[in-house]
Amino acid sequence: MASSTSLHEYSYSNESADIRTAVLEVETVGHNDPLPRTATVTRSGPGAARNRNQNENYPKLEEGVFLTWEDLWVTVVSKAKNENGSRSRSILQGVTGYARPGELLAIMGPSGCGKSTLLDALGGRLSSNTRKTGKILINGQKQALAYGTSAYVTQDDTLITTLTVSEAVYYSAQLQLPDSMSKAEKKERAEITIREMGLQDAMNTRIGGWGSKGLSGGQKRRVSICIELLTRPNLLFLDEPTSGLDSAASYYVMSRIANLDKTDGIPRTVITSIHQPSSEVFQLFDNLCLLSAGRTVYFGPASAANQFFSLCGFPCPTLQNPSDHFLKTINKDFEQDIEQGMVGRTPTEVAIDTLIKSYKESESYQQVQGQVAELCKQDFGEELEKRSHAGFLTQSFVLTRRSFMNMYRDRGYYWLRLAIYITIALGLGTVYQDLGHSYESIQARSSLIMFVSSFLTFMAIGGFPSFVEDMKVFERERLNGHYGVSAFVFANTFSSVPFLILISVIPAAITYYVAGLHKGFEHFFYFACVLFACMMLVESLMMIVASIVPNFLMGIIAGAGIQGLMIMCGGFFQLPNDIPKPLWKFPLYYIAFHKYAYQGLFKNEFIGTTFPSSDQGGKTSSLSGEHILRDKWQVEMGYSKWVDLAILVGMILLYRVLFLVIIKATEKVKTIGTTLLAMPLNKRSMQILVNPSSTPVHGGNL
Repeated sequence: MASSTSLHEYSYSNESADIRTAVLEVETVGHNDPLPRTATVTRSGPGAARNRNQNENYPKLEEGVFLTWEDLWVTVVSKAKNENGSRSRSILQGVTGYARPGELLAIMGPSGCGKSTLLDALGGRLSSNTRKTGKILINGQKQALAYGTSAYVTQDDTLITTLTVSEAVYYSAQLQLPDSMSKAEKKERAEITIREMGLQDAMNTRIGGWGSKGLSGGQKRRVSICIELLTRPNLLFLDEPTSGLDSAASYYVMSRIANLDKTDGIPRTVITSIHQPSSEVFQLFDNLCLLSAGRTVYFGPASAANQFFSLCGFPCPTLQNPSDHFLKTINKDFEQDIEQGMVGRTPTEVAIDTLIKSYKESESYQQVQGQVAELCKQDFGEELEKRSHAGFLTQSFVLTRRSFMNMYRDRGYYWLRLAIYITIALGLGTVYQDLGHSYESIQARSSLIMFVSSFLTFMAIGGFPSFVEDMKVFERERLNGHYGVSAFVFANTFSSVPFLILISVIPAAITYYVAGLHKGFEHFFYFACVLFACMMLVESLMMIVASIVPNFLMGIIAGAGIQGLMIMCGGFFQLPNDIPKPLWKFPLYYIAFHKYAYQGLFKNEFIGTTFPSSDQGGKTSSLSGEHILRDKWQVEMGYSKWVDLAILVGMILLYRVLFLVIIKATEKVKTIGTTLLAMPLNKRSMQILVNPSSTPVHGGNL
C-alpha cells in the first residue's frame, strides 16, 4: 500500500462555506455504528499530485465543506411484492465514506449499482418512496439545507433552448445572486463563469434543441455546470456529467471540473457519479467509491484501486483502461454470456464477494472509518448560514423577461398557433360570410359563436409541449433554490399576455367582420375580450395539468378530456333546462367556463337586434333578440354580459391560484412522504431533520 500521512498534516485554504444537504440520523436494531479508529489518509496519484502542487493553498481543517456519511441504507418501497415477498428493496446497504475540499470523488459502478441513489441521498434529492437510514453530516454536524453553498447538476441538460449561452447564464445570475450586487457585477460574474468552463467562443450561440441546431452535447453540459457555479458553491454534485459524450468531450468537461479550484481559488468538494470514464478522465479523480448492488467494493484513492484489485487476485491487464477492468469484474448483468465465452473465469458473484470481504479487511477500510470518525469529532464552529438571492420583485421581473424572450423566439409556442388561428378564422369568415338578419341566421350566428368559444379555444392545448418544457426547467431551478413558486407563476402569467392578446384579437377581427356579426366597436371589443379570456383559461388549465401530469401524451389526453366535459355541459349541445341535475348540472354546468362564454357572447350578439319570423298563417312578425335568448337558448337574463366576462376573469385568477397551490401542495406532500418513509418501525432512538430539497423551499421563497 502507498505510504500514509496523518490527517492533520494537510493544510487547506478556503473561504467560509455552508452546505446544502439532508441530514438524517437514526439508530436502528441491527445497524450498529462502526467504532472510531485512528484516521490516516493516503494521498497519491494524478489527482493528489494536482492538489499537492498547491499544498500551501489547501484549506485548513476547520474551513471548507467536509461531507461524511456512515452506515447509509436506502430502501425503495413499492406497491408490488418482490420475489422474497417483501415490498421494499435495498438500493444502498450500509455504505460509508467522506468527501473533502479540493478533492474530486468519483462514484462508479455498473448500471443499477446505486450510484445515482447515493448521489441523491447526499444531495438531498431522494424521491418520496424511499426510506433512508444512517448519518449524513456536514462538517461533523447535523445541518439543514443552505441555499447557495452547494449545487447539483443533473444528468439531463434541462435548458431553455432559445437562449444564447450568455443570456442563459446571465438570467440565472440575476435570479441567484443577491440584490446587493449590481447588474454590472452580476454580468461580470456570469462572464467569468462562462470563461472558466471554456465557453467564451460560444457565448452568442443559441443552446438549441429539437428542430434548431445549437451547442454540442459537451457544451450544453458545461452550460448546466456554469449555471450552478454562479453562487460559487463549496459543494458540487454532478450526476453522470459525461453521459452521452465522446471521450474527448468527456475529458474536457471533467478536466474543467477538476481544475475549478485553480480558476476561482475555491477548493470545492466535488462528488460525481460516472459510469465508464476513459483512462484520461480516471486520472483526474482523487478518490474513488466503487459500488456493486448497493455495497461498497472499494473506497479510497483512485490511484490505489489497481493495486487493491491486484492483491485480491484480479489484476488489470496491461494497456487496459482501469475503469473498464473494474466494471467488467463486478458487473453481473452479462455473467452468462461471459462464462460461455471465457471458460475458467471466476464467477462474478464470487469475485464481488471476494472484493467486498477483502475491502473490509484492508487498511483502506480502516482509514475510511477513521477519517469519518475524526471528521465527526472536529469542531468546525457555528453552523453554516444560507446565502441570499434576488428578491421577489427582481425574480418576477427577470423571469417575465426570460419567458417573454423564449415565447418570442420559439416558433411553436405562439407563432405557429397564430398562423393556424388566422387560417381557421378565414375559414369561419368565408363559411359564415355576411350572415345578414334572416330567420335562418339565428342558428348560424349561434353556431359560429359556439365554434369560436369552444373549438378555437380548444386548440390552445397545442401549447402543452411548451408548458411541459417550462415545467422541467422550473423543477430543476426550483430544486436548486433559484427562485420561488410565486415568482414563476407571476412571470408565466404576465409574459404570455401580449401573445394571447395577439392570437385573440387578429382571429377575432377576421371572423367578426367577415361574418358580419353585430355592428359596433363595443360589441367587437367584448367578443375579443371573451376570446382572450377563454384562451387564458385554457392555458391556465393546461398549466395545472402539466403540474400534475408531466407526461406529454397523458397531459394532452387529460386536458382534452376535461375540456370535452366542459363543452358538453356548457349549455349549447344540451339546453340548460334539459341537463340532468346530478353531477352534470350541479356542479359541472356551473364550473364550466363555456357556460359564461356562450351566454356572454349570445347576449353581446342578440340583445338589441330583431329577426323576421313567420307564423303558421303566413304573417310576418319581428322576433327580438331578447326573446331568442330567453326562449331558444335559455340564457340567464338576470345580469348583463359584463358579469359573464367578470366571471371568466375571476376564473382565470382562480385557475392561476390553483396552479400555485398545487405546486406548493405537491412539495409539502413530498416532504411529509419523505419524512414518514424515513421512520423505521423498529428503532431505539431517532433524530430527523427534514430535507428541504425534497420539497425545495429555500427560506423566503413563497
